[in-house]
Amino acid sequence: MRRREFIKIVAGSTVAWPLAARAQPTGPVRLIGVLMDYAESDPVSESLIAVFRDELAKLGWKEGGNLRIEVRWSAGSADRVRTFAKELVNLRPDAILGRGTPETIALARETRTIPIVFAAASDPIGNGFVASLTHPGGNISGFTNVESTVGGKWVGLLKEIAPRTTHVAVLFNPATAPPVQFYMPSIQAAAASFAIQASTAPVHTTDGIEGVITTLARDPGGGLIMMRTHST
Repeated sequence: MRRREFIKIVAGSTVAWPLAARAQPTGPVRLIGVLMDYAESDPVSESLIAVFRDELAKLGWKEGGNLRIEVRWSAGSADRVRTFAKELVNLRPDAILGRGTPETIALARETRTIPIVFAAASDPIGNGFVASLTHPGGNISGFTNVESTVGGKWVGLLKEIAPRTTHVAVLFNPATAPPVQFYMPSIQAAAASFAIQASTAPVHTTDGIEGVITTLARDPGGGLIMMRTHST
């Protein structure tokens, strides 16, 4: 199975297959690796994998027949992401799906030859996944459902909800969050337009999260933008 024949429906987006791939595939059993960014018990994640399997089946790729799928669930843990990325690459699959930015980063570090399809990853050019959106190059391609200016919209929404906000902290775990620098220019621009001070609050533990929230709670003008903060 080549990268261009690989399909994924995640987060409401679809990668279309070429017409040639719609014929009934024959030959050896193909292997697809999947690295998910949430826990296996998460209902949304379970539904995404179910849709993935169903859509592949509709196109003639059926588990137990000509297809095998190996799924790993990182549950937001940086250690699991690294471990499972290496594990999936060592299986030598025909293609790998990375659901999320940290997952795609980890997979890209492990292989430059196995086709990788990313979904819901932020800043694919800045992260080095692709050379450009129209001509990705290399062994990685996919799609993104976010772009940098959404950071400014978070600030605007916060100001609308809490008009007295004068300071906003962006809370994130550097090991598991999408790169904050991707969003910070738009966050800072929007904050300046509202006379709000913007700062980053990197944390690695639950205690760190509680500490930031406790500090902001003492500030009557404090606000919080919370990005991915799973533990490492």
